Amino acid sequence: MQVEIGKIYEGTVKNITSYGMFVNIHNPDGERLMGMVHISEVSRSYVSEIRDFVTEGQQVRVKAIGINAQGKISLSIKQALENESGQPDSGRPRRPDRAVKPNVYEPKKKAAPSEMTFEDMLSRFKQNSEERMCDIKRNTERKNRSRRK
Repeated sequence: MQVEIGKIYEGTVKNITSYGMFVNIHNPDGERLMGMVHISEVSRSYVSEIRDFVTEGQQVRVKAIGINAQGKISLSIKQALENESGQPDSGRPRRPDRAVKPNVYEPKKKAAPSEMTFEDMLSRFKQNSEERMCDIKRNTERKNRSRRK
């Protein structure tokens, strides 16, 4: 039996590559078919590394979105998530072993000089120096303009 386009299936991640992942689809008939989820169909957010979203052997819900002339099945995790909830997914699928971090803004704390590395101190110095040079240049331009009048 072939897969139906638009239907959601349960599957197991078999192999992860740089461009996508291969999933074994479990049909109700007991037949197993292999399909591919392209990296662009993993999540609505930007995906640079698929392994941040799924692991090999993980159970996933996928939607069949196409079959090409060679019989290769195209799958989508993000479209399956949209269909389940009726709205687009709000983020990336979390691995069960990761703790969920609250989405709260925390300002950076300024490190004491003893805690800063040399590179941090150098970058801070360069930033302060650049700001001072801009201020000096601005003040000099103001003075020159007033003398020309």
